[in-house]
Amino acid sequence: MKTFIRTTTLLGLIATAPAFARPAPVPEATPTGKAVDCIAISQIQESRVRSDSIIDFRVSGKKWYRNTLPNSCPSLGFEQRFSYRTSTSQLCSVDTIAVLQNYGSGIQEGARCGLGKFQPVEILKPAKK
Repeated sequence: MKTFIRTTTLLGLIATAPAFARPAPVPEATPTGKAVDCIAISQIQESRVRSDSIIDFRVSGKKWYRNTLPNSCPSLGFEQRFSYRTSTSQLCSVDTIAVLQNYGSGIQEGARCGLGKFQPVEILKPAKK
């Protein structure tokens, strides 16, 4: 039985942003189809943590799935990174993620939170001011 472990993180300025930095607003998204329970891990090209309860996953090209967690996940929006473990080749709404936090000279798992369904969406670009 294979176990897939993936760690996802945003590198650069977000990962090193000062504690007083304001989080970016969650971009609006328009549903483009029916929500699904699972997405194939091999198809995930990128993930973006938007808040303590929203993660967007880009799969195969430009297709996005928004996962709205059923409950807020403490520190997810601040840390902007998480890991997951699954015994299948899919990430599903019954799976959990663990927030990854800096701890001394290493990283440790923090809060563990359940995923919601994966809603296919078109992410809208913010209007210019």
